[in-house]
Amino acid sequence: MKRFFKPIEKDGSAKKPTLSTNQEDNEKKEASESEETNNNGNTMKKEPLKFITWNANSLLLRVKNNWPGFSKFVSDIDPDVIVIQEVRMPAAGSKGAPKNSGEIKDDTNSSREEKKILMRALSSSPFGNYNVWWSLADSKYAGTALLVKKCFQPVKVSFALDQTASKHEPDGRVILAEFKTFRLLNTYAPNNGWKEEEKSFQRRRKWDKRMLEVVVQLSDKPLIWCGDLNVSHEEIDVSHPEFFSAAKVNGYVPPNKEDCGQPGFTLSERKRFGAILKEGKLIDAYRFLHKERDMERGFSWSGNPIGKYRGKRMRIDFFIVSEKLKDRIIQCEMHGHGIELEGFYGSDHCPVSLELSPASPDSNES
Repeated sequence: MKRFFKPIEKDGSAKKPTLSTNQEDNEKKEASESEETNNNGNTMKKEPLKFITWNANSLLLRVKNNWPGFSKFVSDIDPDVIVIQEVRMPAAGSKGAPKNSGEIKDDTNSSREEKKILMRALSSSPFGNYNVWWSLADSKYAGTALLVKKCFQPVKVSFALDQTASKHEPDGRVILAEFKTFRLLNTYAPNNGWKEEEKSFQRRRKWDKRMLEVVVQLSDKPLIWCGDLNVSHEEIDVSHPEFFSAAKVNGYVPPNKEDCGQPGFTLSERKRFGAILKEGKLIDAYRFLHKERDMERGFSWSGNPIGKYRGKRMRIDFFIVSEKLKDRIIQCEMHGHGIELEGFYGSDHCPVSLELSPASPDSNES
């Protein structure tokens, strides 16, 4: 399926699919709308201003079961950029061979069919108006995607927290898009887990340490950091603080009391997240606008409607922006609500949106 959005990592571009007449017309219209004329009469490209982040909890399952609803949502919001976490599509490459994390696996009958289903959905309206980049795990696990309207071409797209690395982050957890006036960082943070183990607390501590270093390194240009960050910063960011603080599995109690509780709501994670925001001079766009707890629409993740997690909700999907951008925040909203997960489109996470006002010509953001 090479005709579909094949990413080219060297220059961060992506191949365009063959367009229908209607798609060509839409693309020309969007290109016109994305341009402005300066005082000298020269045409300049505007930067993206509207963004959506969503943990899809398997993009293929959403395409099969929830696509009409999500497609309408995207059409209504009309974002310039969409970032997705938990794509859960395996990277290209046969068993035992090196994997290409920027391509979807298609070397077996089943994988070819799954890729065909997914790419057909992404070539239909409104998604056909976007270029797509992937960062995928070796198996149906984790993974991220970046969709950018074709009229907004990133200067560069990379796939690791280490800016000197050419490879993708393990499990496809990172896509970093650099535009002329800002950077967009899409991350799927590893879950903290429940125990003092290498793939649990230790893995998350290492991730948070790297994130702190990265946001400081990227501070030369305004940053929009978004995605499933797998942390709720304050008590106001969860529906039931006492429940989450006391949560445990099989009676296990961590040696350090600051590691006790629900993954994403332990005191140690919350402290580290606060340090990242402080050192990176970043602010939480949603909390900047919404100061009070909203029990109906104030959370992005919701527990299973059946069982002890029914009605237990957390805000772990974010738009974190540089302080220099705070006066440009028009809105930041969570689009799911209620215990029955309305507006979640089959996932356990709902989409979150951010809209910025255009930068003033004389702004000094960078």
